[in-house]
Amino acid sequence: MSLPMKILFSQLPSVDSLLRQTEFQALSDRWGHRQLVTLLRQLQQQARQHIQQYQQLPDWCQNWAQHASQRLEQTGTSGLQSVLNLSGTVLHTNLGRALLAEPAVNAVTRVMRSAVTLEYALDDAGRGHRDRALADLLCQLTGAEDACIVNNNAAAVLLMLAALAQGQEVVVSRGELVEIGGAFRIPDVMTQAGCRLREVGTTNRTHLKDYREAVNSDTALLMKVHTSNYQVQGFTKAVSEAELVALGNEYNLPVISDLGSGSLIDLTQYGLPPEPMPQQLIAAGVSLVSFSGDKLLGGPQAGIIIGKKALIARLQQHPLKRALRVDKVALAALEATLQLYLHPEKLAQQLPTLRLLTRTQSDIAHQAQRLLPQLTTALAGLFVVETAECLSQIGSGSLPVERLPSVALTLTPSDGSGSTLLALADRLRAGDVPIIGRIHSGRLWFDLRTLEDDALFIRMMTS
Repeated sequence: MSLPMKILFSQLPSVDSLLRQTEFQALSDRWGHRQLVTLLRQLQQQARQHIQQYQQLPDWCQNWAQHASQRLEQTGTSGLQSVLNLSGTVLHTNLGRALLAEPAVNAVTRVMRSAVTLEYALDDAGRGHRDRALADLLCQLTGAEDACIVNNNAAAVLLMLAALAQGQEVVVSRGELVEIGGAFRIPDVMTQAGCRLREVGTTNRTHLKDYREAVNSDTALLMKVHTSNYQVQGFTKAVSEAELVALGNEYNLPVISDLGSGSLIDLTQYGLPPEPMPQQLIAAGVSLVSFSGDKLLGGPQAGIIIGKKALIARLQQHPLKRALRVDKVALAALEATLQLYLHPEKLAQQLPTLRLLTRTQSDIAHQAQRLLPQLTTALAGLFVVETAECLSQIGSGSLPVERLPSVALTLTPSDGSGSTLLALADRLRAGDVPIIGRIHSGRLWFDLRTLEDDALFIRMMTS
């Protein structure tokens, strides 16, 4: 080993000597002794490797305390950061889908801070059922006989199939063998549930006779799957739930429906495209209907199953139910969200999902005009800031081909460089509250449909 490298190694302070310094004592008080010691040993190792590779000390060795503080701050940053979602997708799966209403937020805070009657019956001090309160509320809203709650709609489908059709056949139209995000496929779920898929019809056309001809002594269920994340158009034919229920009654077979996004209200009253409602399927006689809690419903992640009391009882008794059940936090948020539906006249104001989906383009345009001068001044000489009409999407597989007229602020680099645009997008994602937009046609687009805090947006853009 050469003498200069020996000298460089000797200049690395020991962990003990660093810990005796006032700056590190303050870091130890804030972050904990163990975490600080672990970091300092990592930094020493990194410094040794740097010396071996470059024959010099790393720049940060001039101020160990400052570098250690920065590293600890990075480590302490939550993996779930709040962001401004200006991507143009309202229910963005990667950004957490639905925003919770304030009553749901308050309900979550309350149950996190105290013991609650999760599975405790106050009337006789016996053991209650954690789904009971929500089941009663869901029955009131949908007309179902009973309800069951699991951790998401994929789990709901898995539980229905495993509890009601294990070792038997489930009849489904080929046009409804969907794949959703994360490569979740209906045929694969059936395999995991221990049942066998019986495909009927074709991709674009399925008739009632196709289901009838498939029924045999091994048939357990007739199943409908709402194609919520795509749409087949043109020469098509599908069998309605009511028709399938009539066939199921003829052969004494339950009919189950995976509704996917699931809306408890008629969206057309707000000028939005229609979406099938769980209560409509219950009224049509469908035995079990499953849907998500964090999509059009506007609540937390959950899988909701409503339907016949006897079938719900079988789901509740299945071993998978315990593995798929939700905790008190999700139940509290879902209950508070569902209670908002008891006052539908206030829903568009109180439920963030519906509030964002129903914003008019003129309202968003006025917001864009308010923000334009501030952003133009802040980015003068660097970017050309303009307003542009655009189309938002609902997201999370809900109404996949529908678009909502909106308005965006667009940023075009004055030097015309794509690298300048990418650098800005990177900087904005690295902010205290990252701003998520989208790059298209040489511009960075910020769809304002989901922006409700103008001041925060300007602060993050100019910080």
